[in-house]
Amino acid sequence: MDIRIIGVPMDLGAGRRGVDMGPSAIRIAGVTERLRALGHAVRDEGDLVVKGPEQQRVGNERLRYLPEIVRDCSLLAAKVAKIVGEKGFPLVLGGDHAVAIGTIAGLAMAARAAHQSLGVLWIDAHGDMNTDATTPSGNIHGMPLAASLGLGARELTSIGGPFAKVSPKNVVLVATRDLDDGERANIRRLGVKAYTMEEIDRHGMAVVIGKALRHLGRAVRLHVSFDLDAVDPSVAPGVGTPVKGGLNYREAHLIMEAVADTGRMTSLEVVENNPILDTRNQSAEFAVEMILSAFGKRIL
Repeated sequence: MDIRIIGVPMDLGAGRRGVDMGPSAIRIAGVTERLRALGHAVRDEGDLVVKGPEQQRVGNERLRYLPEIVRDCSLLAAKVAKIVGEKGFPLVLGGDHAVAIGTIAGLAMAARAAHQSLGVLWIDAHGDMNTDATTPSGNIHGMPLAASLGLGARELTSIGGPFAKVSPKNVVLVATRDLDDGERANIRRLGVKAYTMEEIDRHGMAVVIGKALRHLGRAVRLHVSFDLDAVDPSVAPGVGTPVKGGLNYREAHLIMEAVADTGRMTSLEVVENNPILDTRNQSAEFAVEMILSAFGKRIL
């Protein structure tokens, strides 16, 4: 593959500082060199320039740092769309999960131009289905999937164009285990498919990821959005919003290996790595291992 790495050092959407250093930590863990060792062409496009919170005001307490997040996600959307237009593979390194608004907007722009459908596999402890009306915190990293589905503030839903970026029938959540009431209501109302940790415990990851990928089979393009807090904190401690009872090491690898087996993944983002809270870059190194599995690394 012609992989293009984009770093988005943004922590404006999060409640804790530190995930702005996530792209650097993943690079330090050797993502470029190790992908090249698998035979892929890799070009690092560098980082978007993002203003830190010290340089601006919170603004609307229900949409914290909205203007800068809209600006950054709009720039990211244009960059992602350009890479897809050049037949490249966008690999987005976050930053907090609000960056997904820009990633998915760019992918949707490219898919719309090509008259193709977009599917999203959302691997996350959280639903990220809040809006400004339901958010308990005002942190936009809890809103990206809702915004991509057309819910919430117009400033977010219109990034990349005034249309819903993905259809609810083409979205699957995996590893969900921490939802707000408003998120539950939005997921049920839209009919978004969600596989919680309870279902993974009951049926096993092989069954769950098989169902998830079959459900997404109707989409021509497959985007994978991997929030590191989907994984148990014992595996990846360096995340801003850790939730106990997450994916274990092998379950996370199995997801990515199953995705690779389909040969259908056309974009990937890895977000919410917080080096401040990490132990000797453990979470970034784990992130690189997940990326390698998604791009075809095998045990045998």
